Amino acid sequence: MEERAAAAQLAALAHPTRVALVRLLAAHAPSGLPAGAIAAELGVLPSSLSFHFRELEAARLIRPARVGRNILYALELAQLRALAAFLTETCCGGRPELCGEGFAAAARQEHDPMAETDAEGNKVYNVLFLCTGNSSRSIMAECILNREGQGRFRAFSAGSQPKGEIDPQTLDFLRQLNYPTEGLRSKSWDEFARPGAPELDFVFTVCDDAAGEPCPAWPGQPVTAHWGVPDPAKFEGNLAQRGQFIADVYRMLFNRISVFVSLPIRSLDRLALQKRVDEIGRMPRIPEATGPAAQPAA
Repeated sequence: MEERAAAAQLAALAHPTRVALVRLLAAHAPSGLPAGAIAAELGVLPSSLSFHFRELEAARLIRPARVGRNILYALELAQLRALAAFLTETCCGGRPELCGEGFAAAARQEHDPMAETDAEGNKVYNVLFLCTGNSSRSIMAECILNREGQGRFRAFSAGSQPKGEIDPQTLDFLRQLNYPTEGLRSKSWDEFARPGAPELDFVFTVCDDAAGEPCPAWPGQPVTAHWGVPDPAKFEGNLAQRGQFIADVYRMLFNRISVFVSLPIRSLDRLALQKRVDEIGRMPRIPEATGPAAQPAA
């Protein structure tokens, strides 16, 4: 990064509201938030918020994207990390490890700007759950891994033919189990093929091939596996029965993800890791509950 570009981005950040805006979007990266939600969270009038959007867009720190009828604002993560790397690249005379692990981790990210690390400097693995509609199964998987991964994993979900909205009963079910749901949305897998999207380490399909449902194929180099589970959208029954079905699907996903997060990923080569995630996909479809108590959604 050139000094002129870095100065422009730092100037764009030289306002408390814009700093707060960037921090808020960081909590919802990479998907972003609509302007109304940002205004409500920051307590800023829409007219003032538009000015701050323009300043950050001009500095290439955020980008707007139309999703259905909404315009979402998201961080340009690569730009933000490039700025951080530029500011710290000469730390401790070019030996960032002398300044502590935090600076050493930042130096490592300079070579892989999209890589993330935890508080101890270990790699955070990006995991994408794919299904057809991205309205129930993959949404549950995203929530489970983001909680059970305890900061070692960052989960996302998407669909090859997204419905554009999350199944209301699934959403209620997740809220009953105290999962945060405010940033969830049904979206296309195209978002993860754009410039600035997170570099994926794992991609798991959760569509139900046993029911003849087509599953998307993900190109590229991440470790992939099929963890098919039944689709709540196709369940026929009353509200209580469907709630129990959603709970069963949740338990299947919870058990598989619990095994996944316990894998010694850093010590396994790619072939061994591929074998282990394939084995997880062959776990029983209706296991006994081992996760949090999952009551039928009302």
